[in-house]
Amino acid sequence: MNLTKLEHAAFVVTDEGSRLIVDPGSFTTPITDAAGTVAVVLTHEHPDHWTPEQLERIRSINPDVRIFGPAGVAAAAEGFPVEVVSAGDEIEVAPFRLRFFGGTHAVIHPSIPLVDNVGVLINDAVYYGGDSFTVPEDVDVDIMAVPAGAPWLKISEVMDFATEVAPRRSFPTHEMVLSRIGKNMSNQRIADVVEAAGGQHFPLEPGESLEI
Repeated sequence: MNLTKLEHAAFVVTDEGSRLIVDPGSFTTPITDAAGTVAVVLTHEHPDHWTPEQLERIRSINPDVRIFGPAGVAAAAEGFPVEVVSAGDEIEVAPFRLRFFGGTHAVIHPSIPLVDNVGVLINDAVYYGGDSFTVPEDVDVDIMAVPAGAPWLKISEVMDFATEVAPRRSFPTHEMVLSRIGKNMSNQRIADVVEAAGGQHFPLEPGESLEI
């Protein structure tokens, strides 16, 4: 099994020739290499995590692909066959097993409405919280996608989040809002806490991969 980071919040997990794509949004290069995609997970409705154009590209190659997201995604993506999921749901789309957590996007500002958000655990190994600090309780996380920069976070919260989850390995996500200097700073802070707990941080750039 292999995980490849794309730009911003998107990544691809490949297993037995099948692909799972997570959060292909507007800050991600158009996804054209999507053959074999059996499922897409959209953690929430914000456009940096999904766009109609990205979904159409994926569906044009894989017309039977299954799309999962919370109720807010289903409403925003009207016309697409989104299967609604919420915290506690478990779905199998062979060869992938998906468990969902959380339910609400982190607060950006009190003036900005909260939206539905789900975290996802893939094959009991890869955890991504979407735009939230939801900790998957009683889960031994192998690889964690750690948010590196966003309007809804500060680095101390990210460090506390990574400390609580205590993954064996981590990589940065949600980092396209940062300069190169900002990316380096966030990677170092994430590495500090992950390595303090005995794990290892991999500052993946788009197109780089980890074996799971």
